Amino acid sequence: MAQNSKITTNAGCPVGKDQYENSQTVGSRGPVLLQDFFLHEKLAQFNRERIPERIVHAKGSGAFGKFVVTNDISQYSRAKIFNKVGKETKMFARFSTVGGEKGSADTERDPRGFALKFYTEDGNWDVVGNNTPVFFIKDAKKFPDFIHTQKRDPRTNCKSATMMWDFWSLNPESLHQVLILMSDRGTPNGFRFMHGYGSHTFSLINAKNERVYVKFHFRSAQGIKNFDGPTAEAYRGIDPDYAQRDLVEAIDRKEYPRWNVFIQVMTLEQAKNFAWNPFDVTKTWSQKEYPLIEVGYFELNEIPANYFRDVEQAAFAPTNVVDGVGFSPDKMLQGRILSYPDAQRYRIGSNYQDLPVNACPYMTNSYHRDGAMKFTDNGGSQPNYFPNSFDGNYQSDDHKGLAYELDEATVAYFDRNSGGKGDDDHYTQPGILFDQVMDAQAKQNTVNNIVAAMSGIDGPKKDEIVMRQLCHWFRASKHLGTEVAKGLGVDVSAFVNK
Repeated sequence: MAQNSKITTNAGCPVGKDQYENSQTVGSRGPVLLQDFFLHEKLAQFNRERIPERIVHAKGSGAFGKFVVTNDISQYSRAKIFNKVGKETKMFARFSTVGGEKGSADTERDPRGFALKFYTEDGNWDVVGNNTPVFFIKDAKKFPDFIHTQKRDPRTNCKSATMMWDFWSLNPESLHQVLILMSDRGTPNGFRFMHGYGSHTFSLINAKNERVYVKFHFRSAQGIKNFDGPTAEAYRGIDPDYAQRDLVEAIDRKEYPRWNVFIQVMTLEQAKNFAWNPFDVTKTWSQKEYPLIEVGYFELNEIPANYFRDVEQAAFAPTNVVDGVGFSPDKMLQGRILSYPDAQRYRIGSNYQDLPVNACPYMTNSYHRDGAMKFTDNGGSQPNYFPNSFDGNYQSDDHKGLAYELDEATVAYFDRNSGGKGDDDHYTQPGILFDQVMDAQAKQNTVNNIVAAMSGIDGPKKDEIVMRQLCHWFRASKHLGTEVAKGLGVDVSAFVNK
Protein backbone atom coordinates (compact mmCIF):
# COMPACT_ATOMS: atom_id res chain seq x y z
CA MET A 1 0.00 0.00 0.00
CA ALA A 2 1.28 3.44 -0.92
CA GLN A 3 2.08 6.08 1.68
CA ASN A 4 1.25 9.81 1.60
CA SER A 5 -1.21 9.10 -1.22
CA LYS A 6 -4.94 9.44 -1.74
CA ILE A 7 -7.14 6.56 -0.55
CA THR A 8 -8.96 4.91 -3.42
CA THR A 9 -11.40 2.10 -4.06
CA ASN A 10 -10.06 -1.20 -5.31
CA ALA A 11 -10.72 0.11 -8.81
CA GLY A 12 -8.59 3.18 -8.17
CA CYS A 13 -11.31 5.80 -7.72
CA PRO A 14 -10.40 8.42 -5.07
CA VAL A 15 -12.39 8.21 -1.82
CA GLY A 16 -13.32 11.47 -0.10
CA LYS A 17 -13.20 11.98 3.64
CA ASP A 18 -16.97 11.91 3.99
CA GLN A 19 -17.16 8.78 1.85
CA TYR A 20 -14.57 6.94 3.95
CA GLU A 21 -15.83 7.82 7.42
CA ASN A 22 -19.59 7.96 6.89
CA SER A 23 -22.24 6.03 5.01
CA GLN A 24 -24.37 7.98 2.52
CA THR A 25 -27.88 8.49 3.91
CA VAL A 26 -31.16 10.18 3.11
CA GLY A 27 -30.84 13.21 5.33
CA SER A 28 -28.63 13.32 8.42
CA ARG A 29 -30.61 10.59 10.19
CA GLY A 30 -32.19 8.73 7.32
CA PRO A 31 -31.57 5.19 5.95
CA VAL A 32 -28.38 4.27 4.13
CA LEU A 33 -28.50 4.39 0.34
CA LEU A 34 -27.85 1.39 -1.84
CA GLN A 35 -25.73 3.59 -4.10
CA ASP A 36 -22.97 3.94 -1.45
CA PHE A 37 -20.70 1.58 -3.38
CA PHE A 38 -17.68 2.14 -1.11
CA LEU A 39 -19.69 0.90 1.88
CA HIS A 40 -20.46 -2.27 -0.09
CA GLU A 41 -16.84 -2.69 -1.12
CA LYS A 42 -15.54 -2.33 2.43
CA LEU A 43 -18.05 -4.76 3.96
CA ALA A 44 -17.81 -7.29 1.12
CA GLN A 45 -14.01 -7.26 1.30
CA PHE A 46 -14.15 -7.63 5.08
CA ASN A 47 -16.51 -10.61 4.79
CA ARG A 48 -13.93 -12.33 2.61
CA GLU A 49 -10.76 -11.57 4.58
CA ARG A 50 -10.41 -15.16 5.73
CA ILE A 51 -9.56 -18.03 3.47
CA PRO A 52 -10.51 -21.54 4.66
CA GLU A 53 -8.46 -22.55 7.66
CA ARG A 54 -6.01 -25.37 7.15
CA ILE A 55 -7.63 -28.58 8.41
CA VAL A 56 -4.31 -29.46 10.03
CA HIS A 57 -1.39 -27.14 10.81
CA ALA A 58 -3.87 -24.24 11.06
CA LYS A 59 -1.79 -22.08 13.39
CA GLY A 60 1.76 -21.38 12.38
CA SER A 61 4.71 -19.00 12.15
CA GLY A 62 6.96 -18.35 9.19
CA ALA A 63 10.12 -16.60 8.08
CA PHE A 64 12.37 -16.24 5.07
CA GLY A 65 16.01 -17.21 5.15
CA LYS A 66 18.85 -18.88 3.31
CA PHE A 67 20.21 -22.39 2.87
CA VAL A 68 23.98 -22.74 2.59
CA VAL A 69 25.86 -25.83 1.38
CA THR A 70 28.81 -26.80 3.58
CA ASN A 71 29.60 -30.31 2.31
CA ASP A 72 29.76 -31.91 -1.14
CA ILE A 73 27.08 -34.60 -1.53
CA SER A 74 27.22 -34.81 -5.34
CA GLN A 75 28.00 -38.51 -5.02
CA TYR A 76 24.38 -38.89 -3.88
CA SER A 77 22.46 -36.14 -5.70
CA ARG A 78 22.75 -34.07 -8.86
CA ALA A 79 20.27 -31.49 -7.53
CA LYS A 80 21.54 -28.01 -8.36
CA ILE A 81 20.81 -26.76 -4.86
CA PHE A 82 23.71 -28.94 -3.63
CA ASN A 83 26.14 -28.44 -6.53
CA LYS A 84 28.70 -26.16 -4.87
CA VAL A 85 30.05 -25.78 -1.36
CA GLY A 86 29.19 -22.28 -0.16
CA LYS A 87 26.17 -21.95 -2.46
CA GLU A 88 23.25 -19.99 -0.99
CA THR A 89 19.58 -20.54 -1.85
CA LYS A 90 16.69 -18.40 -0.63
CA MET A 91 14.08 -20.34 1.33
CA PHE A 92 10.97 -20.01 3.46
CA ALA A 93 10.04 -21.98 6.58
CA ARG A 94 6.72 -22.42 8.31
CA PHE A 95 6.36 -24.02 11.75
CA SER A 96 3.00 -24.98 13.18
CA THR A 97 1.00 -26.98 15.66
CA VAL A 98 -0.87 -29.86 14.02
CA GLY A 99 -4.24 -30.49 15.67
CA GLY A 100 -5.26 -27.08 16.96
CA GLU A 101 -7.33 -24.39 15.30
CA LYS A 102 -6.09 -20.97 14.21
CA GLY A 103 -6.65 -19.52 17.68
CA SER A 104 -5.22 -22.39 19.71
CA ALA A 105 -2.25 -22.03 22.05
CA ASP A 106 1.31 -22.49 20.81
CA THR A 107 2.26 -24.67 23.80
CA GLU A 108 -0.38 -27.37 23.35
CA ARG A 109 0.87 -30.97 23.50
CA ASP A 110 1.04 -31.60 19.79
CA PRO A 111 3.57 -32.44 17.08
CA ARG A 112 4.97 -29.39 15.32
CA GLY A 113 4.88 -28.99 11.57
CA PHE A 114 8.28 -28.24 10.03
CA ALA A 115 7.77 -27.16 6.39
CA LEU A 116 10.56 -25.80 4.20
CA LYS A 117 10.45 -24.29 0.71
CA PHE A 118 13.71 -23.83 -1.20
CA TYR A 119 13.60 -21.49 -4.22
CA THR A 120 16.09 -23.31 -6.45
CA GLU A 121 16.95 -22.49 -10.07
CA ASP A 122 15.54 -25.89 -11.01
CA GLY A 123 12.17 -25.14 -9.40
CA ASN A 124 10.82 -24.99 -5.86
CA TRP A 125 11.69 -27.89 -3.57
CA ASP A 126 9.44 -28.47 -0.55
CA VAL A 127 10.26 -30.64 2.46
CA VAL A 128 7.04 -30.98 4.44
CA GLY A 129 7.88 -32.67 7.73
CA ASN A 130 7.48 -32.48 11.49
CA ASN A 131 9.61 -32.05 14.59
CA THR A 132 9.48 -35.83 15.02
CA PRO A 133 11.21 -38.50 12.92
CA VAL A 134 8.12 -40.76 12.86
CA PHE A 135 4.34 -40.44 12.50
CA PHE A 136 1.22 -42.00 14.04
CA ILE A 137 0.13 -44.06 11.04
CA LYS A 138 1.78 -45.61 8.02
CA ASP A 139 -1.05 -45.54 5.46
CA ALA A 140 -2.74 -42.33 4.24
CA LYS A 141 -6.16 -44.01 4.18
CA LYS A 142 -6.17 -43.71 7.98
CA PHE A 143 -5.28 -40.02 7.98
CA PRO A 144 -8.83 -38.54 7.95
CA ASP A 145 -9.86 -40.89 10.78
CA PHE A 146 -6.79 -40.01 12.81
CA ILE A 147 -7.25 -36.26 12.39
CA HIS A 148 -10.93 -36.52 13.31
CA THR A 149 -9.85 -37.91 16.69
CA GLN A 150 -7.56 -34.91 17.23
CA LYS A 151 -10.33 -32.41 16.50
CA ARG A 152 -13.71 -32.02 18.19
CA ASP A 153 -16.30 -34.56 19.27
CA PRO A 154 -19.27 -34.30 16.87
CA ARG A 155 -21.76 -34.17 19.77
CA THR A 156 -20.03 -32.09 22.45
CA ASN A 157 -17.80 -30.03 20.10
CA CYS A 158 -15.04 -30.46 22.69
CA LYS A 159 -11.67 -32.15 22.42
CA SER A 160 -11.96 -35.75 23.57
CA ALA A 161 -9.26 -37.83 25.24
CA THR A 162 -11.51 -40.84 24.76
CA MET A 163 -11.51 -40.42 20.96
CA MET A 164 -7.73 -40.03 20.84
CA TRP A 165 -6.84 -42.97 23.06
CA ASP A 166 -9.49 -45.18 21.49
CA PHE A 167 -7.91 -44.65 18.06
CA TRP A 168 -4.34 -44.99 19.31
CA SER A 169 -5.09 -48.14 21.30
CA LEU A 170 -6.71 -49.69 18.22
CA ASN A 171 -3.70 -48.78 16.06
CA PRO A 172 -0.54 -49.95 17.84
CA GLU A 173 1.59 -48.62 14.97
CA SER A 174 1.00 -45.20 16.58
CA LEU A 175 2.89 -46.16 19.75
CA HIS A 176 6.30 -44.76 18.74
CA GLN A 177 4.91 -41.32 17.89
CA VAL A 178 2.55 -41.29 20.87
CA LEU A 179 5.49 -41.95 23.21
CA ILE A 180 7.41 -39.02 21.70
CA LEU A 181 4.31 -36.84 21.95
CA MET A 182 3.86 -37.73 25.63
CA SER A 183 7.47 -36.89 26.41
CA ASP A 184 8.55 -33.28 26.87
CA ARG A 185 9.33 -33.22 23.15
CA GLY A 186 5.58 -32.89 22.71
CA THR A 187 5.78 -29.37 24.20
CA PRO A 188 8.87 -27.66 22.71
CA ASN A 189 9.96 -24.25 23.98
CA GLY A 190 8.91 -22.33 20.89
CA PHE A 191 10.06 -23.21 17.40
CA ARG A 192 13.73 -22.23 17.61
CA PHE A 193 14.69 -24.99 20.05
CA MET A 194 13.43 -28.09 18.26
CA HIS A 195 14.83 -30.37 15.58
CA GLY A 196 13.01 -30.99 12.31
CA TYR A 197 12.72 -34.07 10.11
CA GLY A 198 11.57 -34.91 6.62
CA SER A 199 10.17 -37.98 8.43
CA HIS A 200 9.48 -39.91 5.23
CA THR A 201 12.03 -41.85 3.23
CA PHE A 202 12.97 -39.98 0.05
CA SER A 203 15.47 -40.77 -2.67
CA LEU A 204 18.43 -38.94 -4.17
CA ILE A 205 19.72 -39.50 -7.72
CA ASN A 206 23.22 -38.57 -8.82
CA ALA A 207 24.67 -37.67 -12.22
CA LYS A 208 25.21 -41.37 -13.00
CA ASN A 209 21.50 -42.10 -12.45
CA GLU A 210 22.31 -44.01 -9.26
CA ARG A 211 19.65 -43.93 -6.58
CA VAL A 212 19.94 -44.05 -2.81
CA TYR A 213 17.26 -43.66 -0.16
CA VAL A 214 17.57 -40.84 2.37
CA LYS A 215 16.04 -39.28 5.44
CA PHE A 216 16.45 -35.54 6.08
CA HIS A 217 17.37 -34.17 9.51
CA PHE A 218 17.35 -30.50 10.54
CA ARG A 219 19.09 -30.10 13.88
CA SER A 220 18.63 -26.91 15.87
CA ALA A 221 21.91 -25.04 16.34
CA GLN A 222 20.25 -23.36 19.34
CA GLY A 223 20.00 -26.72 21.10
CA ILE A 224 16.88 -28.42 22.39
CA LYS A 225 14.61 -26.82 24.97
CA ASN A 226 11.25 -28.24 26.01
CA PHE A 227 8.59 -27.25 28.49
CA ASP A 228 7.51 -29.82 31.04
CA GLY A 229 3.79 -30.49 31.18
CA PRO A 230 2.79 -28.02 33.94
CA THR A 231 4.85 -25.18 32.43
CA ALA A 232 3.41 -25.75 28.96
CA GLU A 233 -0.09 -25.74 30.43
CA ALA A 234 0.59 -22.49 32.27
CA TYR A 235 1.83 -20.76 29.10
CA ARG A 236 -1.41 -21.62 27.31
CA GLY A 237 -2.97 -18.94 29.51
CA ILE A 238 0.03 -16.65 30.00
CA ASP A 239 0.84 -16.25 26.30
CA PRO A 240 -1.00 -18.45 23.79
CA ASP A 241 1.11 -16.92 21.00
CA TYR A 242 4.40 -17.69 22.74
CA ALA A 243 6.13 -19.44 19.81
CA GLN A 244 5.09 -16.82 17.26
CA ARG A 245 6.25 -13.98 19.49
CA ASP A 246 9.55 -15.73 20.31
CA LEU A 247 10.42 -16.27 16.62
CA VAL A 248 9.56 -12.72 15.58
CA GLU A 249 11.40 -11.09 18.46
CA ALA A 250 14.51 -13.25 18.02
CA ILE A 251 14.82 -12.33 14.35
CA ASP A 252 14.11 -8.67 15.10
CA ARG A 253 17.04 -8.84 17.56
CA LYS A 254 19.13 -10.34 14.72
CA GLU A 255 19.47 -13.57 16.70
CA TYR A 256 18.86 -15.53 13.53
CA PRO A 257 17.90 -19.13 14.31
CA ARG A 258 19.83 -21.78 12.45
CA TRP A 259 19.40 -25.47 11.74
CA ASN A 260 22.15 -27.78 10.54
CA VAL A 261 21.06 -30.05 7.68
CA PHE A 262 22.02 -33.72 7.53
CA ILE A 263 20.99 -36.81 5.60
CA GLN A 264 21.00 -40.49 6.38
CA VAL A 265 21.76 -42.64 3.35
CA MET A 266 20.63 -46.21 2.65
CA THR A 267 21.51 -48.09 -0.53
CA LEU A 268 18.90 -50.10 -2.42
CA GLU A 269 20.60 -53.31 -1.29
CA GLN A 270 20.60 -52.20 2.34
CA ALA A 271 16.90 -51.36 2.02
CA LYS A 272 16.16 -54.94 0.99
CA ASN A 273 17.91 -56.29 4.08
CA PHE A 274 16.81 -53.70 6.65
CA ALA A 275 15.32 -55.12 9.87
CA TRP A 276 12.11 -53.18 9.29
CA ASN A 277 10.38 -51.83 6.23
CA PRO A 278 12.62 -48.82 5.44
CA PHE A 279 9.62 -46.97 3.99
CA ASP A 280 7.54 -47.29 7.17
CA VAL A 281 7.16 -43.78 8.60
CA THR A 282 6.46 -45.18 12.08
CA LYS A 283 10.08 -46.44 12.23
CA THR A 284 13.47 -44.72 12.42
CA TRP A 285 16.83 -45.68 10.94
CA SER A 286 19.55 -46.21 13.53
CA GLN A 287 22.10 -43.41 13.39
CA LYS A 288 24.76 -45.92 14.42
CA GLU A 289 24.10 -48.00 11.30
CA TYR A 290 23.28 -45.05 9.05
CA PRO A 291 25.21 -42.08 10.43
CA LEU A 292 24.28 -38.47 9.79
CA ILE A 293 26.06 -36.91 6.80
CA GLU A 294 26.49 -33.14 6.83
CA VAL A 295 24.88 -31.18 3.99
CA GLY A 296 24.71 -27.55 5.13
CA TYR A 297 22.59 -25.26 7.24
CA PHE A 298 19.64 -22.92 6.91
CA GLU A 299 19.19 -19.65 8.73
CA LEU A 300 16.00 -17.62 9.13
CA ASN A 301 16.65 -13.88 8.94
CA GLU A 302 13.51 -12.12 7.71
CA ILE A 303 10.02 -11.95 9.16
CA PRO A 304 7.45 -11.34 6.39
CA ALA A 305 6.15 -7.78 6.27
CA ASN A 306 2.60 -9.13 6.07
CA TYR A 307 1.66 -12.35 7.86
CA PHE A 308 -1.40 -13.18 5.77
CA ARG A 309 0.29 -12.62 2.43
CA ASP A 310 3.20 -14.95 3.11
CA VAL A 311 2.62 -17.19 6.15
CA GLU A 312 -1.10 -17.82 5.84
CA GLN A 313 -0.97 -18.22 2.06
CA ALA A 314 2.22 -20.29 2.05
CA ALA A 315 1.44 -23.59 0.37
CA PHE A 316 3.70 -26.62 0.72
CA ALA A 317 3.45 -29.96 -1.03
CA PRO A 318 5.76 -32.98 -1.20
CA THR A 319 5.03 -33.03 -4.95
CA ASN A 320 7.45 -30.12 -5.28
CA VAL A 321 10.68 -32.00 -5.90
CA VAL A 322 13.58 -31.04 -8.14
CA ASP A 323 15.81 -33.06 -10.41
CA GLY A 324 18.09 -35.14 -8.18
CA VAL A 325 15.46 -35.60 -5.46
CA GLY A 326 12.69 -38.19 -5.63
CA PHE A 327 10.10 -40.21 -3.79
CA SER A 328 10.04 -43.68 -2.25
CA PRO A 329 7.39 -46.40 -1.79
CA ASP A 330 6.46 -44.85 1.59
CA LYS A 331 2.65 -45.26 1.70
CA MET A 332 2.06 -42.10 3.71
CA LEU A 333 4.28 -40.08 1.38
CA GLN A 334 2.46 -41.43 -1.65
CA GLY A 335 -0.88 -40.36 -0.13
CA ARG A 336 0.43 -36.89 0.66
CA ILE A 337 1.51 -36.48 -2.97
CA LEU A 338 -2.20 -36.41 -3.79
CA SER A 339 -3.71 -34.71 -0.76
CA TYR A 340 -1.43 -31.70 -0.22
CA PRO A 341 -1.79 -29.96 -3.60
CA ASP A 342 -5.50 -30.80 -3.53
CA ALA A 343 -5.85 -29.11 -0.13
CA GLN A 344 -4.03 -25.99 -1.38
CA ARG A 345 -6.22 -25.71 -4.47
CA TYR A 346 -9.30 -25.89 -2.26
CA ARG A 347 -7.95 -23.49 0.35
CA ILE A 348 -6.34 -20.81 -1.83
CA GLY A 349 -7.38 -21.56 -5.41
CA SER A 350 -6.07 -23.27 -8.50
CA ASN A 351 -3.46 -20.55 -9.08
CA TYR A 352 -1.97 -20.71 -5.58
CA GLN A 353 1.52 -21.29 -6.96
CA ASP A 354 1.46 -17.84 -8.62
CA LEU A 355 1.33 -16.12 -5.21
CA PRO A 356 4.70 -14.52 -4.38
CA VAL A 357 5.52 -16.76 -1.41
CA ASN A 358 4.82 -19.87 -3.49
CA ALA A 359 6.06 -18.76 -6.89
CA CYS A 360 9.32 -20.02 -8.34
CA PRO A 361 11.50 -16.89 -8.78
CA TYR A 362 13.02 -18.37 -11.93
CA MET A 363 11.32 -18.96 -15.28
CA THR A 364 8.34 -21.29 -15.34
CA ASN A 365 6.75 -22.49 -18.56
CA SER A 366 3.55 -24.51 -18.78
CA TYR A 367 0.20 -24.66 -20.53
CA HIS A 368 -1.87 -24.33 -17.38
CA ARG A 369 -4.40 -21.56 -17.99
CA ASP A 370 -7.28 -19.65 -16.47
CA GLY A 371 -8.90 -20.35 -13.10
CA ALA A 372 -9.99 -17.92 -10.39
CA MET A 373 -7.65 -15.04 -9.54
CA LYS A 374 -5.24 -15.60 -12.43
CA PHE A 375 -3.23 -12.40 -12.05
CA THR A 376 -0.20 -13.24 -14.21
CA ASP A 377 -0.24 -12.73 -18.00
CA ASN A 378 -1.99 -16.16 -18.29
CA GLY A 379 0.25 -17.10 -21.21
CA GLY A 380 -0.72 -14.04 -23.20
CA SER A 381 -1.57 -14.83 -26.82
CA GLN A 382 0.63 -17.92 -26.93
CA PRO A 383 -0.88 -21.36 -27.64
CA ASN A 384 -2.53 -23.05 -24.67
CA TYR A 385 -1.79 -26.59 -25.88
CA PHE A 386 1.21 -28.82 -26.53
CA PRO A 387 2.59 -29.94 -28.92
CA ASN A 388 2.07 -27.03 -31.27
CA SER A 389 3.75 -25.60 -34.35
CA PHE A 390 4.31 -22.08 -33.05
CA ASP A 391 6.18 -21.50 -29.79
CA GLY A 392 9.15 -23.89 -30.12
CA ASN A 393 8.80 -25.28 -26.59
CA TYR A 394 10.17 -28.74 -25.97
CA GLN A 395 10.39 -31.47 -23.36
CA SER A 396 13.75 -31.84 -21.67
CA ASP A 397 15.59 -35.12 -22.06
CA ASP A 398 17.82 -34.11 -19.14
CA HIS A 399 15.09 -34.58 -16.56
CA LYS A 400 13.62 -37.95 -17.34
CA GLY A 401 12.32 -39.85 -14.35
CA LEU A 402 14.62 -42.64 -13.23
CA ALA A 403 13.23 -46.12 -13.74
CA TYR A 404 13.59 -48.50 -10.84
CA GLU A 405 12.39 -51.95 -9.90
CA LEU A 406 9.83 -52.71 -7.21
CA ASP A 407 10.11 -55.69 -4.90
CA GLU A 408 6.75 -57.11 -6.02
CA ALA A 409 4.41 -56.85 -8.99
CA THR A 410 1.26 -58.05 -7.24
CA VAL A 411 -1.54 -55.51 -6.83
CA ALA A 412 -3.63 -56.11 -3.70
CA TYR A 413 -4.88 -54.54 -0.48
CA PHE A 414 -2.10 -55.85 1.71
CA ASP A 415 -2.84 -56.21 5.38
CA ARG A 416 -0.69 -53.80 7.37
CA ASN A 417 1.01 -56.71 9.14
CA SER A 418 1.62 -58.87 6.08
CA GLY A 419 4.62 -57.08 4.62
CA GLY A 420 7.29 -58.92 6.57
CA LYS A 421 10.54 -57.26 7.70
CA GLY A 422 9.13 -56.33 11.09
CA ASP A 423 6.06 -54.52 9.78
CA ASP A 424 4.08 -55.82 12.76
CA ASP A 425 6.74 -54.86 15.31
CA HIS A 426 5.35 -51.69 16.85
CA TYR A 427 7.11 -52.08 20.20
CA THR A 428 10.88 -52.52 19.86
CA GLN A 429 11.73 -48.95 18.86
CA PRO A 430 9.43 -47.26 21.41
CA GLY A 431 10.90 -49.56 24.07
CA ILE A 432 14.44 -48.55 23.12
CA LEU A 433 13.43 -44.89 23.20
CA PHE A 434 12.01 -45.12 26.71
CA ASP A 435 14.40 -47.61 28.33
CA GLN A 436 17.71 -46.64 26.71
CA VAL A 437 17.45 -43.07 25.38
CA MET A 438 15.46 -41.18 28.03
CA ASP A 439 17.13 -40.24 31.28
CA ALA A 440 15.36 -40.67 34.61
CA GLN A 441 13.75 -37.21 34.60
CA ALA A 442 12.54 -37.60 31.00
CA LYS A 443 11.03 -40.97 31.89
CA GLN A 444 9.21 -39.54 34.88
CA ASN A 445 7.89 -36.56 32.92
CA THR A 446 6.71 -38.86 30.14
CA VAL A 447 4.88 -41.12 32.58
CA ASN A 448 3.28 -38.08 34.23
CA ASN A 449 2.13 -36.75 30.86
CA ILE A 450 0.70 -40.12 29.81
CA VAL A 451 -1.17 -40.53 33.08
CA ALA A 452 -2.59 -37.00 32.84
CA ALA A 453 -3.68 -37.56 29.23
CA MET A 454 -5.18 -41.02 29.78
CA SER A 455 -7.02 -39.84 32.88
CA GLY A 456 -9.30 -37.92 30.53
CA ILE A 457 -10.70 -41.14 29.04
CA ASP A 458 -14.33 -41.55 30.06
CA GLY A 459 -17.61 -43.15 29.02
CA PRO A 460 -18.83 -46.76 28.95
CA LYS A 461 -15.72 -47.99 27.09
CA LYS A 462 -13.27 -46.36 29.48
CA ASP A 463 -11.89 -49.55 31.05
CA GLU A 464 -11.61 -51.30 27.70
CA ILE A 465 -9.66 -48.43 26.13
CA VAL A 466 -7.38 -47.99 29.17
CA MET A 467 -6.53 -51.68 29.37
CA ARG A 468 -5.91 -51.95 25.64
CA GLN A 469 -3.49 -49.01 25.69
CA LEU A 470 -1.77 -50.34 28.83
CA CYS A 471 -1.10 -53.58 26.96
CA HIS A 472 0.78 -51.58 24.34
CA TRP A 473 2.84 -49.73 26.95
CA PHE A 474 3.76 -53.01 28.63
CA ARG A 475 4.76 -54.61 25.32
CA ALA A 476 7.12 -51.71 24.68
CA SER A 477 8.56 -51.52 28.20
CA LYS A 478 7.55 -53.22 31.44
CA HIS A 479 8.88 -50.24 33.38
CA LEU A 480 6.77 -47.82 31.33
CA GLY A 481 3.66 -49.98 31.55
CA THR A 482 4.03 -50.48 35.28
CA GLU A 483 4.44 -46.79 36.06
CA VAL A 484 1.53 -45.74 33.86
CA ALA A 485 -0.71 -48.43 35.38
CA LYS A 486 0.21 -47.31 38.89
CA GLY A 487 -0.53 -43.70 37.99
CA LEU A 488 -3.96 -44.70 36.70
CA GLY A 489 -4.68 -46.85 39.76
CA VAL A 490 -4.79 -50.08 37.74
CA ASP A 491 -3.69 -53.38 39.26
CA VAL A 492 -0.47 -54.26 37.42
CA SER A 493 -0.37 -57.93 38.44
CA ALA A 494 -2.45 -58.94 35.44
CA PHE A 495 0.25 -57.55 33.15
CA VAL A 496 3.43 -58.32 35.11
CA ASN A 497 2.57 -62.01 35.50
CA LYS A 498 2.07 -62.52 31.78
